[in-house]
Amino acid sequence: MLKIGDFSKLSRISIRMLRHYDEIGLLVPASIDEFTSYRYYSEAQLPIANRITALKDMGFSLASVAEIMKSYEDPKALTQYLLLKQSEIREQAEETHRRLLLLETTIQRLRKDGIAMNYNVTQKELPERYVASVRRVIPAYEQEGMLWGILMEETAPLNLQDGDPCYTLAIFHDREHKESNVDVEVQKSVKGSYKNTENVVFKTVPPIQIASATYKGSYEKINEVNEAVANWVRDNGYEFNGLSFCIYHVSPHETQNPDELVTEVCYPVKKK
Repeated sequence: MLKIGDFSKLSRISIRMLRHYDEIGLLVPASIDEFTSYRYYSEAQLPIANRITALKDMGFSLASVAEIMKSYEDPKALTQYLLLKQSEIREQAEETHRRLLLLETTIQRLRKDGIAMNYNVTQKELPERYVASVRRVIPAYEQEGMLWGILMEETAPLNLQDGDPCYTLAIFHDREHKESNVDVEVQKSVKGSYKNTENVVFKTVPPIQIASATYKGSYEKINEVNEAVANWVRDNGYEFNGLSFCIYHVSPHETQNPDELVTEVCYPVKKK
């Protein structure tokens, strides 16, 4: 079973919204502690949460999501819903472009018999690193690039030497998935010793045990990867033990093609 904060991070749904889903009967916790009223969710509910998020991102209202969820396992019925929505949003402009992309991706998967992608999860230790770091509260996860811009601009005169290996990663400091004003830290492994700048802090990061899965392609796939990691943690007797982060093996700095991105989704873990 997962605490509501852990389920929030894995599903990328805020605690506030999870409580709302509970109130309207769309996604009810697997159990509620009768003494503390704490909500607990099961790993088996992550696919349901991902479906709700996908349908919401396509522009369906929560009332429509509730209706569609009744026939979600019927590919033909679901395809009809999606195609109707696709025709509707084709008349809209740039604001709806992302929703169209999600619809087209979902339709393609349904036409391939709904076969889900598999992700290999591994447990390993990320070694001690000396890093250049920038941490700020930014408007949204999608604006993480502003932190990398600060890091690169302020360290350019320092002629930084890349670490070996050179990890570039983002750590998410909030205890839940948030819709705005997110606390994010970016880090780059470096060699040598440097003085802090106005916004860049140099520090040594201790080793950490993680469960991680690496995937290629758009960041839209991260929900599926989170599901794979959650199932691995459950099946192998581990529990979550710290802040999640992503290692960017091929980032938007190297390519503008989302299909070429390579990202490692990491969760600190420990044995139960």
